[in-house]
Amino acid sequence: MKQPSWLPLIEGMLEAVWLVDPIDLRIVAANRAAETLLGVAPDSLIGTPVIDLATTPEDVFFWEDVAAGLTDHIYSETLLLRRDGTTVQVDRRVTRVQLGQDGPLYIASIRDKSEQRRVENELEELIAELRATLESTADGILVANMEGAIRGYNNRFAELWDLPDNLLTQRDDQGVYAWMNQHMLDSEYYAERLGIINRTPLLEATDILLLRSGRVLERVTLPQYARGRPIGRVFSYRDITQRLADENRLQLASKVFEASLDAIFVTDAEYRIISANPSCERLTGYAQKEVLGHSPGDFIYDLGNNAFPEQMIEHLGVEGVWEGEVWHRCKDGKSNPCLVSMVRVQDENGNTLHYIGFFKDLTESLAAKQRIEELAYNDTLTGLPNRLMLAERMELALGYAKREGSSFAVLFLDLDHFKQINDSLGHMFGDRVLIEVAERLKNCLRQVDMASRLGGDEFVLLLTQTDARGAESTARRVLEALARPFTLDEINFTVTCSIGIALYPDDGVTIDDLIKNSDSAMYHVKERGRSDFRFYQRQMNIDLLSRMKLDHAMRLALEHGDFQLHYQPQVDLASGDVIGVEALIRWHDKDLGQISPAQFIPVAEETGVIVAIGNWVLTHAVQQAALWHAQGRQLVMAVNVSALQFQQANFVASVADALSAAGLPPDRLELELTESILVRDADEALKRLGALAELGVKLAIDDFGTGYSSLSYLKRFPIHKLKIDRSFISELPDSDSDTAIVRAIINLAQALKLCVIAEGVETELQRHFLVSAGCDEFQGYLCTPALSHEALEQFMEKGDKQPQTKLF
Repeated sequence: MKQPSWLPLIEGMLEAVWLVDPIDLRIVAANRAAETLLGVAPDSLIGTPVIDLATTPEDVFFWEDVAAGLTDHIYSETLLLRRDGTTVQVDRRVTRVQLGQDGPLYIASIRDKSEQRRVENELEELIAELRATLESTADGILVANMEGAIRGYNNRFAELWDLPDNLLTQRDDQGVYAWMNQHMLDSEYYAERLGIINRTPLLEATDILLLRSGRVLERVTLPQYARGRPIGRVFSYRDITQRLADENRLQLASKVFEASLDAIFVTDAEYRIISANPSCERLTGYAQKEVLGHSPGDFIYDLGNNAFPEQMIEHLGVEGVWEGEVWHRCKDGKSNPCLVSMVRVQDENGNTLHYIGFFKDLTESLAAKQRIEELAYNDTLTGLPNRLMLAERMELALGYAKREGSSFAVLFLDLDHFKQINDSLGHMFGDRVLIEVAERLKNCLRQVDMASRLGGDEFVLLLTQTDARGAESTARRVLEALARPFTLDEINFTVTCSIGIALYPDDGVTIDDLIKNSDSAMYHVKERGRSDFRFYQRQMNIDLLSRMKLDHAMRLALEHGDFQLHYQPQVDLASGDVIGVEALIRWHDKDLGQISPAQFIPVAEETGVIVAIGNWVLTHAVQQAALWHAQGRQLVMAVNVSALQFQQANFVASVADALSAAGLPPDRLELELTESILVRDADEALKRLGALAELGVKLAIDDFGTGYSSLSYLKRFPIHKLKIDRSFISELPDSDSDTAIVRAIINLAQALKLCVIAEGVETELQRHFLVSAGCDEFQGYLCTPALSHEALEQFMEKGDKQPQTKLF
């Protein structure tokens, strides 16, 4: 076997190299460096799908981009898992190249980064030393760049601001800033000062910050320079609570409280009010002198909890801070909901000096929140949670599953053929069906689960704390619930659905991934007959992206004229004469190489581009037949018609237009139809076939015997020819079952006075059998494969020069 021209090239490279097929993404070659890097045996990588070598979620996305054809040059850093279980850090680049006559391939080149990693480790040690220096200071330090992004902070900063564990363990700059803002007593003033600092890169400033915890911080702000230019800011925070305790703390606090929009009051150590700010007077209607000496419990209460004041005081004594939503009494006798916080202030010996309380009236915000939630979080038709609430619940499920190491499931559900209900009975009737579907879905779930509607007839079910078995059980309950008959307006009907299932964390670790992958699994159920469920598999995304790439390439091929027609002769078995040809489409893509119709025709039918392709084939085949007819060649041109193309309202007119434009007699055109076209809507099919027959076009049944064979449509429809599918021919004459089927089809055709042709004839034994059985015509490799129009003309001219010699 001739060695591929590119094999010595990759063997001579120092980097590890894979060569990958551009369509099915399987490794077709790998050099020794790749085998050594992975620690595998020679040639063991050949034929391996690259998705099987993915070791991280990033690897999966990487190859999905390649499959989608998003770019011809993709670079990534990743880990490779060696055969011995160790990992190695590598750089990887994928590039699509055209290797002469061998066609296009993807080259994946891989570089070992072990040495670079060693250098990075040394750099990390240096950073650790700098970090130790930062931690040695007694002040809290926060470093940010000019855009406000946090570059680092020390442990003292986290202590001063009491940062929670979730902000310490993950990068969340906005979360840190929000935490600091909500712990300020005067958040508006705090935000205003930050705005001034951010707008003035060279500003040096000192501020006093009063926290709700009772802690007082001195903040020093200094610009950070590099090469004489400001590159960020350093904020240092010093706890001056104790220092201020020696000053007139109540006087200082009163100045802050006077300007606050929140209602604020101060009590002594015995919990008696000694001061209240103007906002407190405005919200309650009580003047300051009317509340002095009273306990906050005289004005603040908790519905249904008479022990609330004592419980709040007890909690303050233990924790030093209390917060909750309760009610406050107004002077006019009304009570309003409010958010109250209480903070204990101590001296240096831990003795209580004061309590500071503040509250906000929640009447308007609660009413607005309730209305917003109703509009924002629920589907207006079914009342189910919508996309927004689904996203929030999935975030909670993700957080819980990460903490507990548990799993949950996402089920993507789409109703089957729901469009037919809307089209036949109207959208209002369809809406009532969706409402009933929503009720049935809710009855299939546990209280901890959730059903949501994305829109149209698409629903998503979130099953918390469950595994594959639980997801399967729920999917079966849903299928059974929807399979029960529906009755609306005395109309009885059945609704089925297709369900795709994705599990956390195996099938995705983000909301988008889980929904996308469950949708992909549902799509595969639709492809395979509907009314079922299926779990997601990683290969699904590769398949989907490959189909998308083929669909896009087909549309470009139509625009650029990249499709070609080849013609396979149809031979009279009695005379050996070529009496017709079948037009067969061929496609050579400049990037993907030669693509078989078996690969792109199913995708074209799925996406609908088959209609445009079918029209192109019909037009060009008729034009070629007209040229041959003008040259005196009496050939019938056979053209395949897809179900989707036949169902177009203007199909008969398009056939008539093609014949008229080319000047081809109608009896020189034969349309080959599959049996499924005829039985899908028999009455409509009969009308169109009758119109085609009136044009004078011949009609044939393609692949006869493989579909919904029925004598009734053969009797009713104006068919003149049956084509025996190649699957019945390949084993002739050795297979008893195939010989019986072929004889039965031929006898049936003769009884109905129909012509019969066999396709896929490759041997003399097959031809002799067909002659003896009474078959009229054949086509196949025994005569010749499909040829370009130039090659076919040469083939026929060769036969014309020897008229005394038949083909057989």
